[in-house]
Amino acid sequence: MFYKKKIFLIMASGLLLTGSFPEWRFSYLAWIALVPLLLCLRDLSPKNGFKAGFLTGMLHYLTLMYWLAYTLSTYGNLPWYLCGLVLFLFAAYLACYFAIFSMLLIRMGAGGSVGLLTAPFLWVALEYVRTFLFSGFPWELLGYTQFDLLPLIQISDITGVYGVSFFVVLANAVICRAVLFFSGKGWQGATVGKYATAVQLSAMCLIAIALWGYGIWRMHAVDRSTARESSARIAVVQGNINQALKWNPVFQTETTQKYVRLSVEAREKNPDLVVWPETATPFYFFYHSRLTKMVKEGIRRTGCDFLIGSPSFSREKDRIEYYNSAYLVHPDGKPVSRYDKVHLVPFGEYVPLKKWLPFAGKIVEHVGDFKSGHRGVTLDWLDYRIGVQICYEMVFPDLSRAAVKNGANLLFNLTNDAWYGRTGAPYQHFSMAILRAVENRRWVVRAANTGISGFIDPIGRVTASTSLFEDAVVTQKVLFGRDISFYTRRGDLFAQVCLGWVFFIIAWQSTGRFKKLRR
Repeated sequence: MFYKKKIFLIMASGLLLTGSFPEWRFSYLAWIALVPLLLCLRDLSPKNGFKAGFLTGMLHYLTLMYWLAYTLSTYGNLPWYLCGLVLFLFAAYLACYFAIFSMLLIRMGAGGSVGLLTAPFLWVALEYVRTFLFSGFPWELLGYTQFDLLPLIQISDITGVYGVSFFVVLANAVICRAVLFFSGKGWQGATVGKYATAVQLSAMCLIAIALWGYGIWRMHAVDRSTARESSARIAVVQGNINQALKWNPVFQTETTQKYVRLSVEAREKNPDLVVWPETATPFYFFYHSRLTKMVKEGIRRTGCDFLIGSPSFSREKDRIEYYNSAYLVHPDGKPVSRYDKVHLVPFGEYVPLKKWLPFAGKIVEHVGDFKSGHRGVTLDWLDYRIGVQICYEMVFPDLSRAAVKNGANLLFNLTNDAWYGRTGAPYQHFSMAILRAVENRRWVVRAANTGISGFIDPIGRVTASTSLFEDAVVTQKVLFGRDISFYTRRGDLFAQVCLGWVFFIIAWQSTGRFKKLRR
């Protein structure tokens, strides 16, 4: 079998990819992580390429998303063998994208070693499809590995995170070609020429210089532009509430008192807005009279506006609809507006295909399924608008873009990463918020129950952040953004072009093969 000879290359790519993401943070590994897989594919059939890609993806996602089993076991009350099975099935689904990438790369690149250059187009096309297929799960796309390489990720204000992924894959493909040339090996039966290899290496270096130059220029330009904007002081409260106790009625008062106490402490820094995380109130705000009164008194004592994550509901005809919401509240304790979460977590906040899956329950306890809010909703605050993303909505580029396109001058991410414990998930989640700031050229304010809370400026610099599982109040001056980036205006145009190009190549090759068969 092919994998007996290729298993080392398959394992190398899977583990190198995982190591390039947080929490390991060896981001430089991403530039060579796909080289072993590409070398593995050089003499395989599309069928065996599919297998090699699938095994690489399985190893990568099992080691990257191991925290899913922890969450299901700790808060879903599932036995470990079922947690392992769910993790395996989820990793298998995501690994299919690696498998399809490998199979199509062999098919599309069968004409010669230059076919390796189709890799970045194909990779980005599949990342884009992964963003929306089956409700979407774009967790830790390849471009996120470079979240702390600020000059490089500035290109995302044109291309989104997909542009960063494109260049990383391009670099892997060119390096692979160089390795093939110096080792005297070919690609899919074609020789690797000296001249073409030199040209591609030179082109990659020129592109790298251009991207780096663009990044430096944009960083200075954005700094100059935002320096002229109005500012506000915002305090983020990290309550550090144990998820296992959060919804226990015995601890509701204690939890509420803690958030109020930390918020009153923030008064010393004179904030204009205090932000609480997702579902910071373990009750229905404005409906539970005693606890709501306690929160309102704390708001009045603090003397500023509040943005508070809370479950909510509304009565519609003969039924009650539940929402995962964020309330904007005035200093007098009166609600001004509300944002309802749009992209819900399957099996966590709702049961998909409930009619056909009556046996499927939810991970989190709640009296009913949540209902989605309206996409792109912004809240008026002072003389500006703010956009809110709750929990993993921040990993969907189009949701932040929709809010900014609708006038948001600031972005807020309210989340409860206590589900993940001390695994790598909180670090992975935070890294993706950095790209949202750069793509839309907006400050991102992040409030998390147990961390990581923090502030990210429009260049992607983390100006303040907290550690995991600590009580914290962080206050920072942020600037309101007005400029609209190309990405905000045009969205995922770059990724759509890559997808279109892949379809064109496949159709063109299929037509050619059809003509040969007719002859």
